[in-house]
Amino acid sequence: MSVNERGLRAESGRNFTYGILQQLGVDIVTGTYGHSNPFPTEAELCKRLGASRSVLREAVKMLTAKGLLKARPRQGTWIEPERNWNLLDPDVLRWLLERKFSPALLLEFTQVRLAIEPVAASLAARHADEKAKAAIRAAMARMQAAELGDDDPLTSDIAFHVAVLEATGNRFYAQLRDIIDAALRTSIRLTNRRKGVRLASVADHQKVADAINAGNAEEAATAMRHLIVEAMTLIENAIATGELSD
Repeated sequence: MSVNERGLRAESGRNFTYGILQQLGVDIVTGTYGHSNPFPTEAELCKRLGASRSVLREAVKMLTAKGLLKARPRQGTWIEPERNWNLLDPDVLRWLLERKFSPALLLEFTQVRLAIEPVAASLAARHADEKAKAAIRAAMARMQAAELGDDDPLTSDIAFHVAVLEATGNRFYAQLRDIIDAALRTSIRLTNRRKGVRLASVADHQKVADAINAGNAEEAATAMRHLIVEAMTLIENAIATGELSD
């Protein structure tokens, strides 16, 4: 077998394992398994999913690391209480927001964004190098193109927020990109719909970008805070009026 063939087979195996992980994760967070329907045995799952024991065990190991499952030899595998789930894991957050939508969870995470992203914008204004600033400008160009129908509104908006995180020069902030991405995929769609528009405010995002490019940390933080507070207020109002409910 050639090196390329081995690589393709390994990639196929990883994709299959992730597919099993995805299916089981969604089943868990949506309540397919619970007190009245315990988590199936390894043999049952292998038969149902058409997976080998090694693939299934790898998926279960990943779900255990995410806090969704607990397994012990000779005692079986069971679902952990939701309070033990790792909500900062991008997969878990995405499964919860997309498959078992919770307005309260979205609001809580938006409150976390309020504590993170204005500071990130401030740090970006202080520390962003030319490459990082170019990435922010490129994201803004995509958002402007989206206004004309020449790019995707959702992914261009996400690209902007991720570019700001990466422009901080802080490795911890940069590693938040996946979880911010996961949450924004739900939040942006909701807040834009609530505003009655399909697109985010390019002008408001441009204020953040301009402040970062100018090295104005205070203005960058203020402009980013405005974006997050607006989103949070829209979510709070949607919950209060009953437009969103668990």
